[in-house]
Amino acid sequence: MRHAWDILEEYRGTLFEGEWPSICHMFLITLRRYTERPAFTVIEGNAKHSLTYAQIARRIGGMAAFLHSRGIVKGDRVILNGKNSPAWAMSYLGIIFSGAIVVPLDNQMGSDRVDALSAFSQAKGIFADRDVLDRLEEGSWLATQDLIVSLDGAGDDTYRRFASIKESDVPLEELELPSGEDIAAILYTSGTTGNEKGVVLTHANFTSDVYQAGDPQFLSITEHDVFYALLPLHHSYTMTAVFLESLMHGCDLLFGQGIVVSRVLNEMRMGNVTLFLAIPLLYNKLLAGLMKKVRERGIAAHALVRTLMWLNGVLRKTFKVNPGRRWFHQLLDGIGMVDNKVCICGGGPLSPKTFQQYQQLGLDFIQGYGLTETAPILTLNPVSRFKIKSVGKVFPLVEMRIADADLFGVGEVQVKGPNICKGYYNDPENTALLFTRDGWLKTGDLGSLDKERYLYLKGRAKNLIVTEGGKNVYPEEIEDLFQLYPQVEQVMIRGYLANKSARAEGIEAVMYPNQEYYKLRGMEGKQIAQDMEKVVSEVNRKLTAYKKVSKTTLVEKPMAMTSTKKIQRNKVSRTIGRLRGNG
Repeated sequence: MRHAWDILEEYRGTLFEGEWPSICHMFLITLRRYTERPAFTVIEGNAKHSLTYAQIARRIGGMAAFLHSRGIVKGDRVILNGKNSPAWAMSYLGIIFSGAIVVPLDNQMGSDRVDALSAFSQAKGIFADRDVLDRLEEGSWLATQDLIVSLDGAGDDTYRRFASIKESDVPLEELELPSGEDIAAILYTSGTTGNEKGVVLTHANFTSDVYQAGDPQFLSITEHDVFYALLPLHHSYTMTAVFLESLMHGCDLLFGQGIVVSRVLNEMRMGNVTLFLAIPLLYNKLLAGLMKKVRERGIAAHALVRTLMWLNGVLRKTFKVNPGRRWFHQLLDGIGMVDNKVCICGGGPLSPKTFQQYQQLGLDFIQGYGLTETAPILTLNPVSRFKIKSVGKVFPLVEMRIADADLFGVGEVQVKGPNICKGYYNDPENTALLFTRDGWLKTGDLGSLDKERYLYLKGRAKNLIVTEGGKNVYPEEIEDLFQLYPQVEQVMIRGYLANKSARAEGIEAVMYPNQEYYKLRGMEGKQIAQDMEKVVSEVNRKLTAYKKVSKTTLVEKPMAMTSTKKIQRNKVSRTIGRLRGNG
């Protein structure tokens, strides 16, 4: 079997040294192969604007020269903080081509945290959107910087404008480029705890992950595909699976202008997006919108579509044929997915029911799993051999074991491989806690493996609920069952002390109602609470006795979330204002 990384043999020893190329060398391979193909695209109104690989190479060379002229040397840290755009992507590449380390930060992060993390990183400069820079103007760290570049808007005496940085015709190969073992980026991950830690990732961590994800056994990608950068690029999931993956294959990368459903649909149609990577929240919204339109056509039309979906699911599973793309062409066009080859879900668990319905509509829909500390992908479901309840097959170069497995084979997922980080920046204590004594990275996730190395996740170890009967309950399994209820905007399952003497936990559902859903129906107050109780009752009917929700809490404000829409569990207590609670 040929692997995606076999192509490296052609360039090893001439273009780069070592087992894995740097991101810079990976880009150079693509530049040689697809010089004049489109690389970065934006849609403005009804017009598409693209830059070729040759054009962005000249911009990257100019960026590297500019950084060197401002005193940036190998190993310096440079902050990158902006919305998704070609300027963000070219700044990222310009920073690493200069030999520096890029430190991407969340564009929605508060200015106090941006200031603190920039200072902690000992960064030597910043590329950021103008509004970010304006908020930082009084910050103590920014006041000490000479290298300040505005990614958007006009420059002035304070900020250098990105667009004013001159291009360079000097071949990128002539620059002193980093090796695969050099540090490429420091990614600050708050996860669901809110405690930022800087994950130190090398070029080889990223490129080894990119080549494994692009292996034909998982995905069939060519230079003619179009990726869609919709989720924030600072996040490891989009950075690797969208940005770097598109560069490796020589694809076109379309930059989304924000998660507004109508805009997303228009961009996917106009951009002819073939590979769509998103999070469960967005996939659920798109599916709910599609099925709502089907129901509006009447009972007969709804019954026909659901029957054909079921039939297509059977045909795909039994005979490996997929007439659904033809049957549902009009429906898929309605959600901008008529050109789509495959949908990939990451950033959190997706309900198997949602997964199944997309498959029934004729779309190849797969899940993956990973974490920032692993650059980030560890598993993907092969398109041709997917398993609905699994988060995918372990990558070929990744070792995975289940530590301290129980009678059901469930234990902590631990990993080794070329994509595993070196640890946390300037944080030896947490770095030591991240690894076992024999060098395996502890993911903190609970799961099991089958004989074909497919991973089945249960949830986070720290979220585990232990009932009075000594049963283990994984909150994420229950949360999945709420995903397709449109009246529930957010749900978090957690344990509460149900029996003080036995120190046993009961199961509580903390929920934020979908305000738009209830406003359209003229419902409020007690009516909302009663309807939400009905949802909980329906979910409970699907659960075994010890997993049933015994306490419901409705919150008045949305719960704090990460950039990939995971609830930050440690912050929930600050937002809870009970409309109604029982238990």
